Amino acid sequence: MDHESSHSSGAAFVLQRTMKDYAASFYKSKAWQACRAGYMEKVSGLCEDCLAKGIYTPAEIVHHVVEITPENINDPAVTLNWSNLRAVCRECHAAAHGARIRRYKVDELGRVTAR
Repeated sequence: MDHESSHSSGAAFVLQRTMKDYAASFYKSKAWQACRAGYMEKVSGLCEDCLAKGIYTPAEIVHHVVEITPENINDPAVTLNWSNLRAVCRECHAAAHGARIRRYKVDELGRVTAR
């Protein structure tokens, strides 16, 4: 399992990310990279879910609304169809998967604690 972290305003944000083995080659493909880049350009690189609430947040992830599975990974109507895509920020992507990004802070003694 990969871990990504970034720091903002003294708080650390950690998101656990997993890529399913059957999808790894798809996400590295030129077809997906071109599709993703084109879609991000179409939505001006903004999170569509935040934008619907009047909030301007950069999108970091192009999310498949219909989840990619081993059964549909080779179906471009699912994997490369713009009507099945949403550009989202990390928080909205976590929410779409029923998760929550865990937020941490570092106290004055250097201890990491949950916010």
